[in-house]
Amino acid sequence: MQIILNSKELITMDESKIRSVVEDLIDTFLMAGELSIKLRDKGLNKEIKSDNTPVSNGDLEVNKIITKKLLELTPDIPIVSEETSHNKSKTNLKNFWLVDPIDGTYDYINDGEEFTINAGLILNGKASAGLINVPAKKRMFYSFGKDQSYELTSNKTTKLSCKKITPKGSIKVVSYSNKLKPEIEKIHKDLGVTQHVRMKSSLKFCVIASGEFDGYIAEPRACEWDIAAGHAILENAGGVVTDFNGNEITYGKKDFKNPSIILKRSKNL
Repeated sequence: MQIILNSKELITMDESKIRSVVEDLIDTFLMAGELSIKLRDKGLNKEIKSDNTPVSNGDLEVNKIITKKLLELTPDIPIVSEETSHNKSKTNLKNFWLVDPIDGTYDYINDGEEFTINAGLILNGKASAGLINVPAKKRMFYSFGKDQSYELTSNKTTKLSCKKITPKGSIKVVSYSNKLKPEIEKIHKDLGVTQHVRMKSSLKFCVIASGEFDGYIAEPRACEWDIAAGHAILENAGGVVTDFNGNEITYGKKDFKNPSIILKRSKNL
């Protein structure tokens, strides 16, 4: 049964109600993923935005589907999406959705498989719940509370716990570039990283939550909608998300800009 909630109810509601909202969104995310692939197969219309990044009709159509469902389920919760200007000028947001309809647009328009569809629920400035669909890989990730992160693949639901499945004695991390900056190299060395693999989208949060990778480090870059859903999924699976100084990452900051970030499968990797 679909549950429609307002802002006050979300802040005070128990986990079962957040779960209902998230689970009601899963089919919408799967449908949006199928549409993203169909539009790409048909041939995308592409433009360059004012920030010199690409956007396609796929990004915009997926955004419409996701935001429509969010407004239906939580009409009183503001939505901040990468692809629209709504609510971006507000400076006091504490409870809101962050949406990135296509994270990894370069990957998307160039027939890659790592692009993702994202929505993160922010409550009291913290990433509380989230959904990430990886359409080309047919992997759906979601979370609605502490110790409640899951992957849905081939109609099978698996609980995520950040359990290490990389080889014993190795520390395998993801990076957004093959060529690391000196400050990132230093942190890799300090952590004892043995291998890094390039991955562009929010999929990196999910593969750390699943235990396929052990971590990710990046200097301040990108925006809050790029990381909110993944933050919730990874942290609720038992992972650690902080900035370089070990501080908690919160949301609703000026211009929605991210600080530095360190993702760990566990405190001690």
